[in-house]
Amino acid sequence: MFGLFKSNPTKKLRKTYDMKLEQAMHAQRKGDIKTYSMLTAEAEKIWAEIQSLEAK
Repeated sequence: MFGLFKSNPTKKLRKTYDMKLEQAMHAQRKGDIKTYSMLTAEAEKIWAEIQSLEAK
């Protein structure tokens, strides 16, 4: 019952992950491949963190 009020740690990470992917997409469309690759790498790190939290 009290689990209702606990924050979901993956919810914030998923939001950050989605933002990074969207920023990467916009960078790719502008032709900034270096920024695209950096943002994609950051998004992959966040995804790995999400997977590890969900595995628990």
